Amino acid sequence: MKAVITVTGKDSVGIIAAVSAECAKYSANIVDISQSVLSEYFAMIMLADIDKLEIPFSEFVDRLSELGRGKGLDIHTMHEDIFNSMHQI
Repeated sequence: MKAVITVTGKDSVGIIAAVSAECAKYSANIVDISQSVLSEYFAMIMLADIDKLEIPFSEFVDRLSELGRGKGLDIHTMHEDIFNSMHQI
C-alpha cells in the first residue's frame, strides 16, 4: 500500500529532509519524489510505501500535518487508493 504526500509553502532549507525524516521515523519508505521551486514557493509530491508503517495511518497523517504547521507548510497525506478514486473519470 502506498500514500501520496503533498507539500506546499514558502521555500526554505530542509523541507525535504524534515518530511523524509518524519516518514523514516515511522517506517514509511519513500519510493518516488518530485519537487519544484517556483520563485519563492515550494511544491513537492511524494509516494511512500506504508506497508511497514509503525503507527496507524490516521496518526501518520496527523503527524505530517503537525510537522507542516510547525514549518508554515501545508502537508496533505492521502492513501493511494483514495487518491486514485478521486482522479478517475
